[in-house]
Amino acid sequence: MKRKLIALAADRKAALDAAEAALNAGDKAVYDEKMAEARNIEGQMNDVNALIQAREASFGSSMSEAETRDMMAERGNDLINHRSVVLSSAEIMRALRNSVTIGGTLVQPTGGDSQVRGDGGAVSSIVDLVQVQDLTGLGAYEVPYLISEMAGQVGDLAAKSGTARTASDPSFGISVIKPLEVTTTTFVDRNLAKISPANYFASVQQMALRALRRKAAALIVNGDEFDSHVMLGIKNAANKAGSAIVVSDTYSSIGVNTLDELYFAYGATSELGGQATLFLKKGDLKAIGELRGTNEKQRLFTITPNGNGNQGVIADGGMQIPYVIVPDLADGDLIYGNPLNYLLGLFGDYEIRIDESVKAVERLHTVLGDVAIGGNVIEDKGFVCFGTSVSAG
Repeated sequence: MKRKLIALAADRKAALDAAEAALNAGDKAVYDEKMAEARNIEGQMNDVNALIQAREASFGSSMSEAETRDMMAERGNDLINHRSVVLSSAEIMRALRNSVTIGGTLVQPTGGDSQVRGDGGAVSSIVDLVQVQDLTGLGAYEVPYLISEMAGQVGDLAAKSGTARTASDPSFGISVIKPLEVTTTTFVDRNLAKISPANYFASVQQMALRALRRKAAALIVNGDEFDSHVMLGIKNAANKAGSAIVVSDTYSSIGVNTLDELYFAYGATSELGGQATLFLKKGDLKAIGELRGTNEKQRLFTITPNGNGNQGVIADGGMQIPYVIVPDLADGDLIYGNPLNYLLGLFGDYEIRIDESVKAVERLHTVLGDVAIGGNVIEDKGFVCFGTSVSAG
């Protein structure tokens, strides 16, 4: 099925290329034909991808507890004996979406010699909210999106009779998602290897996946650090033509009207954008909570965290704005939009291995991970970005 998905992706790219060429040549008939073909192929890809995900999601669910334990023990033995372990894209997707991994709740080692403390706190929940898609085998993935719709034209019927009408074609952009190599590094106490192989694997897997989630959260908002970006974040999201996909603006400091400006800047001119979330640093959330009106004792906004502390709701009278803390944002940078407007792609499996030499003096084992991921915004004006370090492309 994955080979079929790859073939469909190639056909879809060919149709989009032909549509673009026809549009540039002014051949509307061929343009419409090729766009319809691309949309039809996209529908087939969605069907095939849904089937792949359904099959992969069932991986492990039908395994008995004993079979699951044997699988984890086998992987643990591989790590202990310096062989790499590969987590499938389905396992990574479940982990990134904060769902239960293979084997149920990860078994935590206990005891003074094997307890690992100081995990760095919660990983930003932005990773749980964006779209995640398996793109294994693809060199890149292109998502067409609508920029402007066809507009209606009016005219005097008698005067226009027998004459060509003014064309009003829709405008499209293409969001490109390319694979970026991501390496992760974390450390475990060497005494962990003394516990059962299954528990050892569970602990190593948890740390490796947390390291990946942390890096993915940073990339989702900021993109990579290269001048010619491979993976685009929300702040610098751009389409294939190099045009910005998000709305960007600057402001001096957080004030009483900042949330209103974000709230009303998001969405089309005919509606208020729905299902949006505010992404910001903890310090900026604190600044919002400290705002006062004419009554210096009365806070303007009520901040209510949820169970995990990384998410919550900011209430301003009748307006409720969900928020997520993202420590990788720059001070003063605020992002507001529907997180499903960002697509995070997985371009293969996650290889994990153990190295005992890097931190030998500290008696630590180094957990090394390698994976390829990519991402971009896939909806025109899918986010509003306020801040001093916001730039497109």
